Amino acid sequence: QVQLVESGGGLVQPGGSLRLSCAASRSIFSMYSMGWYRQAPGKQRELVAVFHSDSNTNYADSVKGRFTISSDDAKNTVYLQMNSLKVEDTAVYYCYGRPSVFETGYWGQGTQVTVSS
Repeated sequence: QVQLVESGGGLVQPGGSLRLSCAASRSIFSMYSMGWYRQAPGKQRELVAVFHSDSNTNYADSVKGRFTISSDDAKNTVYLQMNSLKVEDTAVYYCYGRPSVFETGYWGQGTQVTVSS
């Protein structure tokens, strides 16, 4: 089992930046996949950015060039740097981690990001 705890959400103006953090309860070095999803009111949860154990990284088209996913294995933490934020980026952001292809994935509790002037 993996516990994931997000932090770093908040209120920011359009064009601003935020960095989300996701602290895992175990080593992330060998995780099959880890990443970020988001869910806006009235919409389905969608992928934002995820990286896999084979070094592939995927971004949603809507965030390419603005968001960057990274990790610090020593801290068991995954980050999402969000720049040039738009009103439509407003959502609850969830951290996701899947230890192996044979295991189910785990979710954090979510952190609210609100982009508004």
